[in-house]
Amino acid sequence: MLSVAAWRRYVRVQDLIWLLLFIALIFSSPRRDAMVITLLLAIGLVQILEQRIGAKTSIIANLGLCYLLMYFSGGIASSFYAMLLLPVISAAISFDLLRSAAVAILACAEYLSFLLFIDWRDVEIPPDQRLELALRFVILLLVSYLTYQLARAKRDEAIRYQKAAEQLAAANESLKEAEANVRRADRLAALGQLTAGLAHELRNPLGTMKTSAELLARNVEKENAIAQEMAGYIREEVDRTNSLITRFLDFARPQHLKIEKNDLAAMLDRVIARFEREKNADVSVYKNYSPDIPPVAFDAELIERVISNLITNAAQASPPGGVVTVKTRLAEEMVEIAVIDRGTGIDPKNLESIFNPFFTTKPEGVGLGLAICSKIVDEHGGQITVESAPGEGSVFHVFLPLH
Repeated sequence: MLSVAAWRRYVRVQDLIWLLLFIALIFSSPRRDAMVITLLLAIGLVQILEQRIGAKTSIIANLGLCYLLMYFSGGIASSFYAMLLLPVISAAISFDLLRSAAVAILACAEYLSFLLFIDWRDVEIPPDQRLELALRFVILLLVSYLTYQLARAKRDEAIRYQKAAEQLAAANESLKEAEANVRRADRLAALGQLTAGLAHELRNPLGTMKTSAELLARNVEKENAIAQEMAGYIREEVDRTNSLITRFLDFARPQHLKIEKNDLAAMLDRVIARFEREKNADVSVYKNYSPDIPPVAFDAELIERVISNLITNAAQASPPGGVVTVKTRLAEEMVEIAVIDRGTGIDPKNLESIFNPFFTTKPEGVGLGLAICSKIVDEHGGQITVESAPGEGSVFHVFLPLH
């Protein structure tokens, strides 16, 4: 047994209404011969199936069936000329003005073609009937145009609602991103304050430890190799800790930007040349610069730091002999710098956390490199994003405002 939902899927309320209308039409028809009834049922069936067989097929079928119906029910005098309104209205709803007008004119021509079957030597049409013919002709055209106007207004209204819904969805998405950015900024501010305070507190004892280690190394006997080695270890670890604290402070304290107009390509060339001199990884860098990028205002030292970090990360993620691509292009009111690698990629679960401080997947990392890059780009009024798929590589996008 079919459920109510299943019945509604196959039988619609409007189908039942069409069926009842055509049954009423058959019973009210002055002619009830088999051919007329068959043609009326066929027209009703086509009308019911219109959404399933398509408007074009339905209009062509109904034009043919209406012609046969009028032919078998009196020709030019047939009361069933009104059935031509079905294909005319369907065309006005489904087509543009030109095609709907063509269908209306074709329906008029179809109806007036029955004048060719009249023997004009024996028949003369009175003036009132000539007016009736003209009115029927005009009614078909008028109904076509008015229906088209109504359908067009409905389509325009639907388009407006759709655009409004799309704008609302975009606004909601932007609001979600803004809320996420605010939450992230709050977390970063709190972490920054904590880090700055902790770093300043650690600097003094570290300085004392380093000074003590140096005095110990100078005063201990040279024959005491173990004490000399331990003093060296202390100095090295203090220097490493100081370096880490410096990175913490770089993240925590506000940057004092020195914004100047710079040649983006020249800045990228400097970063790539420095990377190739250091050659930290067995990869090559391919340049793909857009030639139509004007000078851009940014802090060259800080943005060089961002791009250097991204290229180093891309090189470390790439296999030996791999290629890292640095690409630029204009993107509306922004200029985009993309650093592309074909390395191991980033796990999807880590993508949302990749720019958070102290998040890292490297065994020896502290998770501040990308957080500092994000902070620098944010302070330029730009944005940094990442696209990645495991095993396919990653693309880091840096967007800087043109103005």
